[in-house]
Amino acid sequence: MSSVDEKAQEAGLKKPSVDEKHIDAEAGSEPSVSDVDPVAERKLLTKLDLTIYPILFIVYMMSFLDRINISNARIQGLTDDIDLSGNKWNIALFIYFVPYILLEVPSNILIRKVRPSWYLGGLMFCWGIINMCMAFVKSYGALVALRFLLGGFEAGVLPGIIYLTSMYYKRHEYQKRMSFFFCSTLIGGAFGGLLAYAIAKMDGQKGMAGWQWIFLIEGAVTSVIAIIAAFVIVDWPEGNKYLTADELALLKRRLALDAGDHCRMDTLNKHAYKLIFTDYKIWLGSLMYMGIGTTGYATTFFMPTILLEFGWTSTDAQVHTIPVYVVAAAGMLISAWLSDRLKHRYFFMLGGSIIATIGYIMLLCQDMLNRDAKYTAMFLVPLGAYIGTPMCLGWLQNNLSGDWKRSFGSGFQVTIGNFAGIIGTNIFLTPESPKYHTGYGTAFGLLWMGTIAATAMFLLMRWENGKRERGERDYRLTAPKEELENMGDYHPSFRFTM
Repeated sequence: MSSVDEKAQEAGLKKPSVDEKHIDAEAGSEPSVSDVDPVAERKLLTKLDLTIYPILFIVYMMSFLDRINISNARIQGLTDDIDLSGNKWNIALFIYFVPYILLEVPSNILIRKVRPSWYLGGLMFCWGIINMCMAFVKSYGALVALRFLLGGFEAGVLPGIIYLTSMYYKRHEYQKRMSFFFCSTLIGGAFGGLLAYAIAKMDGQKGMAGWQWIFLIEGAVTSVIAIIAAFVIVDWPEGNKYLTADELALLKRRLALDAGDHCRMDTLNKHAYKLIFTDYKIWLGSLMYMGIGTTGYATTFFMPTILLEFGWTSTDAQVHTIPVYVVAAAGMLISAWLSDRLKHRYFFMLGGSIIATIGYIMLLCQDMLNRDAKYTAMFLVPLGAYIGTPMCLGWLQNNLSGDWKRSFGSGFQVTIGNFAGIIGTNIFLTPESPKYHTGYGTAFGLLWMGTIAATAMFLLMRWENGKRERGERDYRLTAPKEELENMGDYHPSFRFTM
């Protein structure tokens, strides 16, 4: 056996790779499943899972916790110490999303040029310090200014993580991992309620109110974790300190098998921009994330207040948020596992919307319900929404190919999708308490706007797959070489996942 063959076997490949960027191109053949040793592949997947997701799970959990802890602080005395009358509370919530939305795409362009570990760790350290500063605000203006800065530093986290992790996994391996990662928001919500309940007991210590301790302790924990994260988070595959050269070769091979090595977009030129900005999948994927995501944001920011108005005390309301998040997390993980197993996304999202619809109908008709029934509805709404929300992110990434396409795609999706934050923080109006018809009705309508966008995306991709199967897109193969090698998922050999 030649030395080349021996190295290939060590990498878990049964045939040698000619070129990492254009696998088997010179030979005129495509990689096949038989090229990969399944034992080596399983070992690689296990290593990737253990080195990539645990720290990113914690990073985004703290991001979510630091974003929503203001809702826990509200019922622990924040509104008593700072004038948040009228619509000031809503403004303090939505101002966070202004820089969050504006900076997501620029951040994803920047992260591609730097080390993700240092970039994400640095952002985390900064927002942790800002969260600590919120413990000492004395005025409404100071609170709004710090919320604005918090949104600016958290802006690059989610699109950056989506882009980074999508570079390591095949399409039908990705959803269960994305949903596991997105469970960090639910754990953050549940942990936030439990932590707020515990911290409330510190009210008055050192002359500080309970809401001040919430900001101070959670911000300090975030900053400490950020220092560790900067040394633990993975970088791009080529610079991944956890992978050997053989494992990196296997990683590249298996990704080439999944999407086709010719479905690349490594050069950002005029033609690439055209393919990015005219891609219906990116715009429909953004609309479905915004529509379905509104429910998630509205529920997260207002659930403690809603439960308080169901008749529980502030501490009991904090505790009663925890089971809601636990059930939503379980539903999210089960649906994600089934989705990857069946290699299908759309009907799981549709099912989630139907579950949330039942909850919304109950809440809109709550005059006829007792407290237990209304509490049951509070389980159904986030359960349905959180089945669909991470699936929106994973489904779009499944159907984008090429580095730049994925970078812009995740950036645009999270940017447009996070208008849900602005909407969700402004539709629950204090004068409508406790029925909140505007809040529930608007979120319900947007949920189905997102579902309709998902339906359109499903039908269009199915139609496009049919055309490609029949060879009706093969004329694209006659394009100039520089365009043919930079088409991404526009290449006729690419097949969309439903």
